[in-house]
Amino acid sequence: MRKPLLSLVAVLGLAACATQPMGPPPPPPSGPVAIALPPYLAAALSDPSRPAADMVRDKDRSPGEVLAFAGVRPGAKVADLIPGGGYFTRIFSKAVGPRGHVYAYVPDELTKLAKREPAVNAIARDPAYSNVTVILNKLPNFSAPEKLDLVFTAQNYHDMHDKFMGPADLSVVNRQIFRALKPGGVFLVIDHSAEPGSGLRDTETLHRIDSAVVKSEVTAAGFIFEGESRVLRDPADSRKANVFDASIRGKTDQFVYKFRKPASAR
Repeated sequence: MRKPLLSLVAVLGLAACATQPMGPPPPPPSGPVAIALPPYLAAALSDPSRPAADMVRDKDRSPGEVLAFAGVRPGAKVADLIPGGGYFTRIFSKAVGPRGHVYAYVPDELTKLAKREPAVNAIARDPAYSNVTVILNKLPNFSAPEKLDLVFTAQNYHDMHDKFMGPADLSVVNRQIFRALKPGGVFLVIDHSAEPGSGLRDTETLHRIDSAVVKSEVTAAGFIFEGESRVLRDPADSRKANVFDASIRGKTDQFVYKFRKPASAR
């Protein structure tokens, strides 16, 4: 049973940096501890514009704790990379507020595969989410119209290695993400855990990835690994089942890795 990741020190860190879109990292958690979400995140989660179906998923996805760990602030410029149905897009929109902006980046490779308009287009057309812009382009061309505070991808990093995505050259993709971020910006990756040492073996079959591969590929692009939130960890997951299997769907062991572009980088 997952418990929310709660950290008084992280909350104090949020308050101390309230004037900056992305704050300094909280200390690494030693285990599940208490956190009171900042008001802007709590308001984003309770926003009446969110679909009821999304709110039901909050107990398994812990979006407030995840976004607090990412350092999201009002005024931040965020890219939601491969946003799917826009679960996080909506939350980002309300969390960053009117001074911030959310770029929902949908790779052309996925649009071609789906043979339909991206679902997130409907969010961008909704006046309730007027700070959302959809970007349609190939994955290796990742960029945004302005420098970003955060690039975020949830449960999709493993897909980038799969045939239907090219497969993409992740060394190129990660360098593009690095370039798109402001100095000190954050790249947050959430994905389903594969067995340690399995590498890319399970990306197409089980839709999982060895977290060590992600860490190695992202840091090779120049990022500093800053830490992990364990809020989505679940030791009951054997990591051997397909993530869509009814026995494990919504309850997989997931890693939440935070990488930062060095402040000295350009």
